[in-house]
Amino acid sequence: MLAQIRAHHPRAGRTKEAVVSERLGSLDNPRALSLIAIHEHGIPTEFPDDAIAEAEAAGAVSEDNRTDLRDVPLITIDGSDARDFDDAVFAQAEGDPKAPDGWRIIVAIADVAHYVRPGSALDQEARKRGNSAYFPDRVVPMLPEALSNGWCSLRPNEERGCLAVELRIDAEGRLKKHRFVRGIMRSAARLTYEQVEAAYNGEPDDTTAPWSRRSSAPFTAPTTAFSRIASAAVHWTWTCPSARSS
Repeated sequence: MLAQIRAHHPRAGRTKEAVVSERLGSLDNPRALSLIAIHEHGIPTEFPDDAIAEAEAAGAVSEDNRTDLRDVPLITIDGSDARDFDDAVFAQAEGDPKAPDGWRIIVAIADVAHYVRPGSALDQEARKRGNSAYFPDRVVPMLPEALSNGWCSLRPNEERGCLAVELRIDAEGRLKKHRFVRGIMRSAARLTYEQVEAAYNGEPDDTTAPWSRRSSAPFTAPTTAFSRIASAAVHWTWTCPSARSS
């Protein structure tokens, strides 16, 4: 349970009184554990009116000075219970798809900075939190819902501002070149880890089947490309003296 200590009077000695403000329930209940952690660590759960007003006044980004990524089939991959989708990926084999000589990779994240301006009420509240906090039964967002589940969420078939990096890697996973862009994108699908794994293993569902019938590339290319990058990174770590000593 949650309790608040009443104002202590010196004449009362060491005895203090408390008022129960909320009954949390059994410790076997995820809700109770979440609330205990939230209160124990002082995680803010409410937003002031001015921060909410700034979030609700937000709107779509302009196409001006943005790289158009709307035709790139970027997809988000998250847990089945996720509510905010703030990053998306795309990978495409270059050369012969059966024996690619490299990959083009795009990783995009929601352009939060477009909406959270330095010194604004949203900025001040975000600084208090530092990040969203995830619990078994809830998420305590860093930003009000109009942004965290709205304009800063890469929902399928909705245009969103993003920051993206485009990478070109060779067949061994070594970076050949890259560029950063401020873009505008349209997520092609909201997928879960389980969906992607099943499609990769040849067991697509209604969402992933259309892509799988055309090609398995949306699922095999990202997996292969990122595994090559990981292998290259491990090789670099073990062969670079400065990396081993750091």
